[in-house]
Amino acid sequence: MLILGIETSCDETGLALYDSDKGLIDQVLYSQVDLHADYGGVVPELASRAHLEKIQIMTNELFSKKIIETNEIDVFAATCGPGLIGSLLVGSTFTKSLAISFNKPFIPTNHLEGHILSTSFNNNIKFPNLILLLTGGHTQVYLMKNKNEIELLGQSVDDAIGEAFDKTAKLIGLSYPGGGEIEKQALKG
Repeated sequence: MLILGIETSCDETGLALYDSDKGLIDQVLYSQVDLHADYGGVVPELASRAHLEKIQIMTNELFSKKIIETNEIDVFAATCGPGLIGSLLVGSTFTKSLAISFNKPFIPTNHLEGHILSTSFNNNIKFPNLILLLTGGHTQVYLMKNKNEIELLGQSVDDAIGEAFDKTAKLIGLSYPGGGEIEKQALKG
């Protein structure tokens, strides 16, 4: 099965062609780090506008490589949550439109499940296992009983770790994104 997956939950526009037998075929990614750097964090309205500006260009770039014929795609999938609502709407609406135009199914995906399940793509995971999910917007602990049974055990009730690093970096005059900058400074003692 050939899947086109589109991710626009926050500040990166990502497209990937994935074959269930061959694995990842190709991908394109646009990062908005430079766009948000002056603000010390992601500005939702700027993020959604950047997705809108880039998504069609990136799709054409991916298809122009002629790795596959577009009519070979079996399923179109897009992140539908959680994330920044404007960004999610850009990606999901665009992907649904592609699915309709090719008369193929559309599958909504969960951003956090994507993070969790991605650990098993290149690794042999033994179950059950504990997942610590640390992203810009989420700090959560999950119990993964198997690939289909994932239980949230706990999460931060305030800022996520990534957000806290970004805010701290901004307060002490470091650049965005904050996590990497704080780590560089910490290594210096």
